[in-house]
Formats: sequence, C-alpha cells, structure tokens
Amino acid sequence: MSNLVSELNSLDFNVYVGGPLQAAIEAQTSASMATVDFIKEVGFEKDSDDSEPDALRYVDFNYKKSVPNPHVGKTAAQLTAEGLVPGDVDTTNPFIKSNVAIKVPFLTMLTIPALRIDEVNIEFNAKLNSVETKSTSSQFSASAELGIKYWFVKFKASASYKKSTYQGSKVEKTYNLGVRVKAVNDELPEGLNRILGMLEDSIATVG
Repeated sequence: MSNLVSELNSLDFNVYVGGPLQAAIEAQTSASMATVDFIKEVGFEKDSDDSEPDALRYVDFNYKKSVPNPHVGKTAAQLTAEGLVPGDVDTTNPFIKSNVAIKVPFLTMLTIPALRIDEVNIEFNAKLNSVETKSTSSQFSASAELGIKYWFVKFKASASYKKSTYQGSKVEKTYNLGVRVKAVNDELPEGLNRILGMLEDSIATVG
C-alpha cells in the first residue's frame, strides 16, 4: 500500500495557495499605479520644461443662455446716463441672449479608476487514490512426434510451462485549483477627494 501521507506532504502549498495570493497583491499594486498614471496622463498637460510643473488640463465650454434684460423699460435718457447708446440697447424684450464661457478641470468630468480587490477565494482539492496492481501470465507449449518403422515405435515429446507474476502499486493524483477574484471600483482616497473638491471650486464661468 502506498504511503498517501507522504504523497500529500510532497505537495507545495506555497505554490497552490501562495501563488494566487501573490498574484492578487501584484494586481492590486498595478491597479493603484494605473490610477496614478491615469491622473498624470489625462488630467495634466505635459510641460516641455521638466523643471516646471505640468499644467492642469481644462475643458472650455461656450454657449448662449437667456438672462433677464436689465435695460427693459428704460428710457433713452436713462440709457444715455449709463453711457449706453439708446439705439444699440434692446429695452423691449424681457430676456436677452448672453454668451457664457466655462473652464472645467478635465479630471472632474471623468470617473477615475480605483479598482480594489475585495475578495479572493482559493479552492484547492487534492485527490489521491492508491491502486494495487497484480498481473499473472502463463504460457504452455507442447510438441510430440509419433512414427512407426519396422514394428519399432518412436515417440518424442516435449513440454514447457512458464508463469510470470507482476505485482506493484501506484498512486493516482488529481489536483483541482479554482481561484475567484472579486474586484470593485473603490471609493477615492480622502486626499484625492479633497483635491477634486478644490478643482470643482476652480471652475470658472464668464458670462
């Protein structure tokens, strides 16, 4: 009978269990560095002078919106007193079109990747079966000659028998390794949250 305990002890659990955990740690590190690279590449414009910090990338929006007409109902004398030319100012429509320009930091418009490995499940099953083998083979051969000559009988016979027996044991091994990884888009770190808050405060509107 094979020693199944020694067979089981020969398994390298550092590889079967530690390997997936190490891969998960490396994946988490790569995800964190991907967040840093994303912010640097997308949120900033590379400066040609390495000694100068990179400039924050903004997105410009220009549009028109309706605003209350502050001059509606005013007389020509009132417009002149304000330094305006009466013929150039609309005093009848309650609303007028105004051009608005907005500068928005690009980072505040995007979802910043912040993947976090939330759960790692490792399922390793080792199945060992000890099998005894035994085989027996037999071989038999025979030959005979019979002849009659001048009333004398000649008889010749031979026989052989061979038996071989093989016996041993073997261990059948079956290994199953299953790894399930659950990753989520984590909340942004507090420091990055504060930076994004300051960037939102820097949104400038000119109208």
